[in-house]
Amino acid sequence: MSVLLHNLSREREMENVHLAVEEEDIYSGYNDYNPTFDSEELENDVGFQQAVRTSHGRRPPMTAKFPGTAIGARPLATAFGARIPLASSMGRPMTGAVQDGAARPMTAVRAAGYTSSLTRGSTFDPLGQSKGPAPPLEGKNEDTPEEKIKILEKKVNDLIEESCMAQSIGALQLALEKAKEAGRKERALVRQREQSGNAEHINLDLTYSVLLNLANQYANNEMYPEALNSYQVIVKNKMFSNAGRLKVNMANIYVKQKSYPKAIKFYRMALDQISNAHKELRIKIMQDIGVVFVRMGQYSDAITSFEHIMSESPNIKTGFNLILCYYAIGDRERMKKAFQKLISVPLGIDDEDKYISSNDDNDSNMVIEAIKNDKLHQMERNLKVLAEKYIMTAAKLIAPAIETSFATGFDWCVDIVKSSQYIELANDLEINKAITYLRQKDFNQAVETLKTFEKKDSRVKSAAATNLSFLYFLEKDYDQADRYADLAMTADRYNPAALINKGNTVFVKQDYEKAAEFYKEALRNDSSCTEALYNLGLTYKKLNRLDEALDCFLKLHAILRNSAQVMYQLANLYELLEDPQQAIEWLIQVLSVTHTDPQALAKLGELYDSEGDKSQAFQYYYESFRYYPSNIDVIEWLGAYYIETQFCEKAIQFFERATLIQPTQVKWQLMVASCYRRSGNYQKALETYKDIHRKFPENVECLRFLVRLCTDMGLNEVQEYATKLKKVEKMKEIREQRVKSGRESSSRGRREGSAGSAVSQPESQQTSPLLDSGRDSAHSSSTKGERLSAKMRSLPGSNEPYEASSPKEIDASYVDPLGPQMERPKTGAKRRVEDDDFADEELGDDLLPE
Repeated sequence: MSVLLHNLSREREMENVHLAVEEEDIYSGYNDYNPTFDSEELENDVGFQQAVRTSHGRRPPMTAKFPGTAIGARPLATAFGARIPLASSMGRPMTGAVQDGAARPMTAVRAAGYTSSLTRGSTFDPLGQSKGPAPPLEGKNEDTPEEKIKILEKKVNDLIEESCMAQSIGALQLALEKAKEAGRKERALVRQREQSGNAEHINLDLTYSVLLNLANQYANNEMYPEALNSYQVIVKNKMFSNAGRLKVNMANIYVKQKSYPKAIKFYRMALDQISNAHKELRIKIMQDIGVVFVRMGQYSDAITSFEHIMSESPNIKTGFNLILCYYAIGDRERMKKAFQKLISVPLGIDDEDKYISSNDDNDSNMVIEAIKNDKLHQMERNLKVLAEKYIMTAAKLIAPAIETSFATGFDWCVDIVKSSQYIELANDLEINKAITYLRQKDFNQAVETLKTFEKKDSRVKSAAATNLSFLYFLEKDYDQADRYADLAMTADRYNPAALINKGNTVFVKQDYEKAAEFYKEALRNDSSCTEALYNLGLTYKKLNRLDEALDCFLKLHAILRNSAQVMYQLANLYELLEDPQQAIEWLIQVLSVTHTDPQALAKLGELYDSEGDKSQAFQYYYESFRYYPSNIDVIEWLGAYYIETQFCEKAIQFFERATLIQPTQVKWQLMVASCYRRSGNYQKALETYKDIHRKFPENVECLRFLVRLCTDMGLNEVQEYATKLKKVEKMKEIREQRVKSGRESSSRGRREGSAGSAVSQPESQQTSPLLDSGRDSAHSSSTKGERLSAKMRSLPGSNEPYEASSPKEIDASYVDPLGPQMERPKTGAKRRVEDDDFADEELGDDLLPE
């Protein structure tokens, strides 16, 4: 303890001792330290801590108690542990100075960084995490008027955005509701501003946006009066700048309402309020004015507008409209000039050569690949296709009108096109010339025109040969069709239309396997070729490969969802696969597309009849009869149904119609007489039988019933008819003996006799073999022996007075009720479907364009 006190006293004595510093000390100054920057010792600085806690820091600076110094100094540490006072550069008292008679111990100067020892009472926490999370931010007070206005403005903007998004997805009603709600919120916002005294700070842009969106949504929902009122509010408000442009929107609404004079008035008002600096907008408005004049039939005024546009800023659409106007007034020379202007309109697109790589530079090739199918190139292609469409349509329109003959007019158009940037359209115009010959029924000229392309380049040659093959196929000149199909395939092996034509020519020669190969190749070249897929399905059906045919038509149905032909083929295939329920389902889908197709209705009735559902069968058969009352099979079934259900009076009208359709068939007239007899109207039955006897005097059944009726009614004519009956029966026996002897002689002359051969007889002389067994039975007024069997479709009963015809099955294919059809390519859903019907080719722009 004494040692410790001795050392402490020695240390205090040394504080007042100033050691002489050697002048040549090369390390002098390295330990100089300004305590102002010693932030780590501030916790132990009593003066600093007292200044922080109290107002001690506002007192005048204290002087050091060391003798001989004006300000407090901090001793400078030396190698011997002594310290030399160093004046503070800040003029503040040194933290190491003696305060209140006590000096605090000094610490060594340390470098920046971590230390192994911690300050007493502290832990290592460089990020200050021990202090806990920061206090939450003070929330805004939403009760203030400014905050309420800001929140309401945000709601209005959100509603406008939601309305526009709903319109973009097609939810027009929802878009209108959001627009109305935004209008209500905006009016509430204006009232709130006025109440808070900020009426001068009304957001005009927000009001304009709300009104414009509301007007647009009214127009989209076809609420035109409301839309016009909303636009009028904007236009009349002088505070909205450039609101006059909205008169274009109002004019568009008047056009939809077909108020053309008002539309022109508002277009012109909008035109007056738009400066010349907006040239493109003015051109579009003038184009709308010209279109409205065309709809009004004022072609001269329309020509004035279109000519001004073509002189200021020519474009393809206006040039085409100008040609139409000249065509309407019949001005040949101006049509020619307008056509020349049309083909000289610059499209402003780059040449296609820039998309073709011409060197081995990988970087440039990658750039070309990137831009080859980008949005800009697609837009350029669409613009070029549109221009070609307008030029082709204009040429086809004016060619017959600008010269004395359409051929001369086409030649003039071809010459003009050849000298323009659309030189590749000249060949297409030549093909259209051939099509025009076809429409005029001049097939020879059409063929001659198409034959001129045989020496042209491969693309044009293939198109012409394809059309020639198609024409010869329609004319059933299958050899020529096959020849030109081969020529088209030689010129362009990847032409699917040529392959289809070739497959069709092989199909008609019943070489179905080879036809299927051509159809498959066409599908490999163009997987979307529906004609090839349809014909392949028909080919598989001919080959009895029903599952593969079903697969083809199911794929085709996925592409052509509303094609009645495809759905009928599917129904027919399911019927062949003995799945009548699926067949019924597909036929119902056919009727959903073609509601009035009598053949589909009759087929559906037949399927229900085979399933035993007579009521459904009757419904569809009767619908088929309503739409096409000349189908003899439907008439026969309906008559048999009424006889079977004991409504003979209703069956009479159907058999009378059958008599009108087939007046030479005696069985329908006999059925009419039989229905009268079954219903108890014997007098009418007798008159009908007499009328039949006058038309068919050798009919045995008619004479037998005349004898029966005359006997029952006690008429004197019974003997006359009995004599005639015996004479006819004797003639019949002689005829049968001749037939029998003829059969015997023919069988002896053959090595293998055909016992089943029969010689046909006139229907008026044929007799039912079932009549002889019941002819001599006791006669009664009842008709027990004349009931029809429900299973016999041809209507004969066991004792019916007419020849039993063989059951007639309704064909699985559609048949045109107006007569046989020429084979032609598949065109549309309303066309009848036949099993042997071919879709010869997809014509595209080669033949018969729309």
